[in-house]
Amino acid sequence: MKKYFIRTFGCQMNVNDSQKMAGILKSLGYEPARDWREADVILVNTCSVREKPDQKVLSALGEYKKIKRENPNAIIGVCGCLAQRAGYEILQKAPFIDMVFGTTNIHHLPQLLEEAQKGNKAVEIIEEIDENETELDKYPTVRENKYTAYVTVIRGCDKKCTYCIVPTTRGKERSRRIGDIIREVQWLVEDGVKEIHLIGQNVTAYGKDFGDVKFWELLYAVANVDGVERIRFTTGHPRDLDEDTIKAMADIPQVCEYLHLPIQAGSDRILEAMDRGYTQKEYLKKIELLKKYIPDIALSTDIIVGFPGETYEDYLETVKVVKEVEYDQIFAFKYSPRPGTPAAHMKLTEDYQKAGQWLSDLINIQKEIAFKKNLSYEGKTVEVLVEEEKDGKLVGRTRTNKLVHLEGEHNLLGSIVNAKITKANRFSLEGEAIKETV
Repeated sequence: MKKYFIRTFGCQMNVNDSQKMAGILKSLGYEPARDWREADVILVNTCSVREKPDQKVLSALGEYKKIKRENPNAIIGVCGCLAQRAGYEILQKAPFIDMVFGTTNIHHLPQLLEEAQKGNKAVEIIEEIDENETELDKYPTVRENKYTAYVTVIRGCDKKCTYCIVPTTRGKERSRRIGDIIREVQWLVEDGVKEIHLIGQNVTAYGKDFGDVKFWELLYAVANVDGVERIRFTTGHPRDLDEDTIKAMADIPQVCEYLHLPIQAGSDRILEAMDRGYTQKEYLKKIELLKKYIPDIALSTDIIVGFPGETYEDYLETVKVVKEVEYDQIFAFKYSPRPGTPAAHMKLTEDYQKAGQWLSDLINIQKEIAFKKNLSYEGKTVEVLVEEEKDGKLVGRTRTNKLVHLEGEHNLLGSIVNAKITKANRFSLEGEAIKETV
């Protein structure tokens, strides 16, 4: 039996796309390879949000090229956001690649693979949205995690953040029909999934292109599927998080007490330059509402440090927000110009070299906040979905998305259990599973 290997860079959307590609290859009779060296098909699913993933992709391709010596018929393909933005450029830099395709025509993989196996370069980068892209949703996902699953509910983004390449690589917002989403959720539950993670570039904008459907209505619809025990969603733009959605989060028992809400910067001046469409005060008002309706909510965010024009005073506004909100986790990066974005034409901040130190300082501040938050769990009993067994211990997550290593019986895999937290680490918790399942 032929084998495939998929290397994924980037966000949850890319992960879900890779799971769908694995489903397509499985339907074609392929099985996963333990290692790229034994694969007949290697796919590199790329990200283009920052410069570093671009470099990692080219480095990985240089390594995978070696497979051609042992297996000249092996197919190497590049797909995803970087392929959508610069597919022909990648092909010039790595001419040994057999396939290149973008983000909206993944469902064409069978035809592209057939073409590549004939010895032809299979290159298909469609700039317009493929009206048949929903064909991809008909394929099952092949997941490493048996008990949690991503479900794409919206593709693309209509926002115009000046630093972001996503509207270019993923296109405008396109929501899936609730009926199609529910059918996928039902299939996943029948496959043993306990936690559904609704995803999109801007998930809280779901339904706006329909005009008569709201994201909070989708939450209720998913919660009504028999067997759904947990619901999460990522990522929403703060402008699209309304009070109705927050109320639904509080009202629906399956919706976990966790939310990722990107702020990107704390300075109003920088937020305006980013075209984020809100002020620091307006963002903090959303945080206030979340804590009002869901007092125990855990929060995470994205932050860019060193955006064009950012001064140390601007950076301190970001520090202020981090300290005030007390996020459980932040994903912070130094600004990276993306070709084709408005910000790429802006003059870099005069403090760009210092921004590396700002970033380091911000991460250290966050580490202390996160550790303090973790320490508050010691001695508490929390609900944990046991997802895997690793190094003799059970591993799972709390409703607040904390990683927990548990002592417990091995037959608890896939169970939601009560666990007593015995120790808090900087990035995880340790505990003991209590026998009664939730």
